[in-house]
Amino acid sequence: MFSVTVRDHIMVAHSFTGDVFGPAQRLHGATFVVDATFRRTELDADNIVVDIGLAGEQLKAVLADLNYRNLDDEPAFAGVNTSTEALARVIADRLADRVHAGDLGDGARGLAGISVTLHESHVAWASYERTV
Repeated sequence: MFSVTVRDHIMVAHSFTGDVFGPAQRLHGATFVVDATFRRTELDADNIVVDIGLAGEQLKAVLADLNYRNLDDEPAFAGVNTSTEALARVIADRLADRVHAGDLGDGARGLAGISVTLHESHVAWASYERTV
């Protein structure tokens, strides 16, 4: 399996519901380093996994809809605990939608999967992986 990873970051505010979250139940900020990894079993006709420039642009576009937002105020997240794991899935799903729409170029239609990892810090991160 071949892979290409691009990286960006987001800054959000949010809160959680549930005793398991302790003090994070209160509104707080989070900065995430975001890695998006695109996978395929065979390289495309240009001998690449995906156009790395387009991949970076599309990751930045997906993150722009989340960056500097209080996720508690976003209708898409009403009643949802926006945990690191849940945000990784949202970003991966939105990237997959862009692959299907052709936003990452025709060669990206041959991708097998996307994995998104959100790094909360240098010691904690969470990922979500899906097929395309």
